[in-house]
Amino acid sequence: MSDFPHLLAPLDLGHVTLPNRVIMGSMHVGLEDRARDFPKLAAYLAERVRGGVGLVVTGGYAPNVEGQLYPMASMLTTRRAARTHRVVTDAVHEAGGLVAMQLLHAGRYAFTPWCVAPSAIRSPISRFTPRALSDRGVRRQIRAFARAARLAREAGYDGVEVMGSEGYLVNQFLAPRTNHRTDRWGGTPEKRRRFAVETVRAVREAVGEDFLVIYRISVLDLVEDGQTWDEVVALAQEVEAAGASLLNLGIGWHEARVPTIVTSVPRAAFAGYAGRLREHVGLPVVATNRINLPHVAEEVLASGGADLVSLARPFLADPEWVRKAAEGRTDEINACIACNQACLDHTFVKKRATCLVNPRAAHETELVIGRTRTSRHVAVVGAGPAGLATATTLAERGHRVELFEARDHVGGQFDIAMRIPGKEEFAETIRWFTRRLEVTGVKVHLDHRVTADELVAEGFDEVVVATGVSPRVPSIPGIDHPSVVTYAELVRGERVAGERVAVIGAGGIGVDVSEFLTNDHSPTLDVDAWRAEWGVGDPALTRGGLTAPRPEPSPRHVVLLQRKTTSIGRGLGRTTGWVHRAALRAKGVEHVTGVAEYVRIDDDGLHVRLGEGGAQERTFAVDTVVLCAGQESVRELVDDLTARGVPTHVVGGADVAAELDAKRAIRQGTELAVAL
Repeated sequence: MSDFPHLLAPLDLGHVTLPNRVIMGSMHVGLEDRARDFPKLAAYLAERVRGGVGLVVTGGYAPNVEGQLYPMASMLTTRRAARTHRVVTDAVHEAGGLVAMQLLHAGRYAFTPWCVAPSAIRSPISRFTPRALSDRGVRRQIRAFARAARLAREAGYDGVEVMGSEGYLVNQFLAPRTNHRTDRWGGTPEKRRRFAVETVRAVREAVGEDFLVIYRISVLDLVEDGQTWDEVVALAQEVEAAGASLLNLGIGWHEARVPTIVTSVPRAAFAGYAGRLREHVGLPVVATNRINLPHVAEEVLASGGADLVSLARPFLADPEWVRKAAEGRTDEINACIACNQACLDHTFVKKRATCLVNPRAAHETELVIGRTRTSRHVAVVGAGPAGLATATTLAERGHRVELFEARDHVGGQFDIAMRIPGKEEFAETIRWFTRRLEVTGVKVHLDHRVTADELVAEGFDEVVVATGVSPRVPSIPGIDHPSVVTYAELVRGERVAGERVAVIGAGGIGVDVSEFLTNDHSPTLDVDAWRAEWGVGDPALTRGGLTAPRPEPSPRHVVLLQRKTTSIGRGLGRTTGWVHRAALRAKGVEHVTGVAEYVRIDDDGLHVRLGEGGAQERTFAVDTVVLCAGQESVRELVDDLTARGVPTHVVGGADVAAELDAKRAIRQGTELAVAL
């Protein structure tokens, strides 16, 4: 008996049967824009199909040049272009799966001067004001969708997904926020729906009945003047009548000020909308967003909340997600931690997307983990992300690996990160690496601060130093005052903060520590509390599903200080930084920038000078001062080993201490292991 009977059950869609209830959702990885990258895209998708997913959806392809996300972005407009896609569709079919192309028209989200929209209203995330479409122009866009769908079929695709959510063109027609028209394409809910419905109808007519037409429906816009629930239901019913095969849920516009896919969003936080919509339609409904592990998906399906689940980033993290679930190996699943650092943050700066916890994602043809011809005896010192990635990859390749860790558990900086409210998911990476150590046969020495003498005596062929970092202690008079603690001591629970706290350093660590100090450290993310904090309401009561945020008050007064004069948090990730900044504002964290000098720390608190030349003096009467002023590499072993002629390699924070960067650490460790 399977642990996941609903998840692994087949689904008959009439002309085709899906082997399970899992769809790999659309995600643009940067391999879609150039035909020369299609072999890499084919390898990326095929590996996920071999891992058990039955239906994959590509990143978005514009149906015409006006719909491109940016100049030279992915587009399908000609039969010649369609032929180049055969390498992708053939690879997926040979692997035993189905593939649908997402058709995405950016509308006013396009970063091009030729962008178009229902009305000439500029998006807050683009500098270009779109041209309002004429009636003829609207009909031309519909024809473009139909043509692209027909070309997708010629290219060998098994279906298309019409992107009708996330604030792109189709969604723009649906919401009063962006559709100010008074002709037959706007003015009333029925007229605003016409573009979406006519697009689906035209696509169905273009491709015939034996072809999947997925409609990505925005059930919760999370913007002012978005759709109401009644409008969403009416749209779903009309789209079904127009010929859609599946309704795939979309949540939130890109300009929404509510997080929908970051780590701090509770698992399956939006799955309930699928069940709610399912009551009103007859076609299968797909639940999405923050469904990262099989038991989460099974619970959604078993409750009747959806017919299928769609996962995008979880398949970046682990291409064998479905197969491992089917084989009872869920403890071997490398879970998506929703950090966005290597996927969406890359996408929005036009870099190839990959995955922090799986740097092979979208690099399958380049980062090949093959068996070694010559097995070596390798010591890895340090069991943080870099050391864990190095050790397990080396062992997977066939090397004899021993891992030494000074603490009595693995994890390194992730052991700190997982204790930050909203970053609990980081524990999943430690769980996965711990299991990988067992599966690959790494010999682990915990609570063992290994010395160079020991390493030399054991005669290791290679030594990898992954000893990480230690908090930097700045030279401030009174730095040894009892009120001073490092971030590591605080977060690990070795020291406790008072009610009034100053945090020195406002980089990523300082922001995390401020969130740690302003929350109650609840071990689980409560969905209702999270909705209240961010103002997620009921679209049946308010347009777009927005209500007034009601965050819990902070148990402490926190002052966050930095030397830079720029706004705090500017250097954080593009898709997550705004979430952290908003959370700190909601908790009343006091931001102090332009600190010219930290004068001293004493019984009265923290004394600083502010402004140009330090002209302004200020004392913060605090009980606790937390040091988040950077890190220093821990690499005492390196020089000693090198001097003794031991082949030594340095990875992770021991190599570069600037801003804790797990993405770099894991990638660097993996690449080193592949090269040895």
